[in-house]
Amino acid sequence: MRNFSRIALLTASLLAPLAPAVADEFKIAVLDYQQALLESDAAKRYAVDSEKRFGPQLEKLKKLESEAERLQKRLVNEGDKLTQADRERLDLEFRQKARDLQTQTNELNQAKALSDREVLEKLRPNLNKAVEEVIKKGGYDLVLDRAALVDLKPSLDITKQVIERMNQLK
Repeated sequence: MRNFSRIALLTASLLAPLAPAVADEFKIAVLDYQQALLESDAAKRYAVDSEKRFGPQLEKLKKLESEAERLQKRLVNEGDKLTQADRERLDLEFRQKARDLQTQTNELNQAKALSDREVLEKLRPNLNKAVEEVIKKGGYDLVLDRAALVDLKPSLDITKQVIERMNQLK
């Protein structure tokens, strides 16, 4: 480990004088792919459509959750006052609601995930085309993913340009 540190330090010291020349030769940009995709007009339209499409199911789940919570509270608050048969019936009803809630939640999550993947696959070609066009127009030699960076100059970020170009594509 100590040798590796020495080699890294030596390499960095040898390359440091070359850094300005390398920076002058290469045009670098940064892109946040996820932001470019999510902030596109098409993705925003999908979010609205998705809310309309899955909203009724989500409301049904909220109602089912509320019913399960009501049953659970009744069991906790009145459980010792109820007969054994009523307590068992209430407990069974609560467990059934909880199972239904879990099953329906899983089904909704799977349907939403499938829908999201389908839309992503439809949007990906336009995103890739927009990225290629912005890179070519800007003459960039290197484009880094924003997720891999800690900090950057805002002037290096081409995400907004990609979003604008993607919105122009039909």
